[in-house]
Amino acid sequence: MAAFTRADPSDRSSFDAHYERVRNDPDVTMRAIDDERGLAGMIASFSMEGEREVSYWIDPSRWGRGIGSAALEAFVQVEVTRPLFARVAQHNTGSAKVLIRAGFVQVGTETSYADGVGRDVVEHIYRLAL
Repeated sequence: MAAFTRADPSDRSSFDAHYERVRNDPDVTMRAIDDERGLAGMIASFSMEGEREVSYWIDPSRWGRGIGSAALEAFVQVEVTRPLFARVAQHNTGSAKVLIRAGFVQVGTETSYADGVGRDVVEHIYRLAL
């Protein structure tokens, strides 16, 4: 389960409004991730508190197939801002491995409230320098 998502991910109108804003924001670079079965996820970069961040989501039915790793490897060629940061919930070891494979290193840890799970979650902060 994605920790850092909306309190009610089933609220379609809220979802649509959010992505309408995101798609129209010139600061956001967003791409679909697909495989032989179609849409597999999404990846995006954006600025937050003066730092450039990357975020991605892969359909859980596609986990463990290298889709996230391939998408991130390609995306960091498009998003050339460095340093580039990423945040991963501590329990999401698969996503941490994707970041490490792409050359990100852990540079910090924070605890933040996560609507998706309804509690505070420890998240690791990763940085890509080159």
